[in-house]
Amino acid sequence: MSNAFLDTIKTRRTIYALGDKLSLSEDQISTLITEAVKQSPSAFNSQSSRVVILFGAQHKNVWDIVKQTLKKIVPEAAFPTTEKKIDSFGAGAGTVLFFEDTQVIEELQKKFASYADNFPIWSEHSTGIAQFAVWSALAQEQIGASLQHYNPLIDNEIKARWELPETWKLRAQMPFGSIEQSAGEKAYIDDADRFRIFK
Repeated sequence: MSNAFLDTIKTRRTIYALGDKLSLSEDQISTLITEAVKQSPSAFNSQSSRVVILFGAQHKNVWDIVKQTLKKIVPEAAFPTTEKKIDSFGAGAGTVLFFEDTQVIEELQKKFASYADNFPIWSEHSTGIAQFAVWSALAQEQIGASLQHYNPLIDNEIKARWELPETWKLRAQMPFGSIEQSAGEKAYIDDADRFRIFK
């Protein structure tokens, strides 16, 4: 069976070896990311996801913040390995910062009190879907990316650096760029251990 969507998501892999050469312009990439997030579903159509797209020096600032933050807590002997990893993200062309707006979630909790406990969970679903959509859309354009989670360590400095609202909660960071080294073979556990089909 051929399915264009499945073919697309099969190309989505974690790419650590990034470069700054892109086949699309920054405006085209921004439009691609924006549209992917806009078309991602959310509970009650809350549209709680917020995104910051950074290129060039602004993108590198994210990874400088991460590096300086980790330098304070990673043992000195282990830091060169950490630094190399962070530098590989900074070597890319850009970064997408994914947030969820807690104000939206709190307003829904008040409006639909019987579902109040679920809205934070559904918010995590929303950001996960948005992240997957962006990652897949980039992959379709042969742009490599990976998903990182240095939050909450960097949250305050990120918000201050780009003057972001206090209600925006950082959920993930996605460095992206040209694919300088392909991902290795992906292993899958046996389908019988994951799926149950009843007819």
